[in-house]
Amino acid sequence: MAEVKRFSLMKPTVKTPFHIDFDWWQQNENDWHIHLSSLLCDTHQKMFADWRMDQFIDWVDPKTAEVVPLDSLQQVLMTHCAKQPDFLTDHTTLVDGVFRILLSNGNSPASSEELGAKLGKSPDVILKTIASGRVYKGIRPVQG
Repeated sequence: MAEVKRFSLMKPTVKTPFHIDFDWWQQNENDWHIHLSSLLCDTHQKMFADWRMDQFIDWVDPKTAEVVPLDSLQQVLMTHCAKQPDFLTDHTTLVDGVFRILLSNGNSPASSEELGAKLGKSPDVILKTIASGRVYKGIRPVQG
């Protein structure tokens, strides 16, 4: 039986850290690999053309030094493609911008205040968007 994650009923604030919950992606979006591969840079689009969904690597969290299995697509997206100058533009939507910033930071949690500073958007607007009842692109408050 799959473990059910329970989330706090505590209302997030502009200081609440958010991250991309990749478990949510796997449980709720059948095409999550397609979406992530659409974010790859041109070089990696070609490299991952024949990619298999069961390719994992051991990834070391830079903050905690914890070794965790990570999908190789997620790894290359976070460590290379998300660092490219055209990954985030002035025309990127708010939710996509938050998602891309979290990716470019290796999915390190960030608050609405931090995200707002990077996007040039109001932290309150970001919070209202990503803390609404709907989960966008797996962006959720960090639990624990």
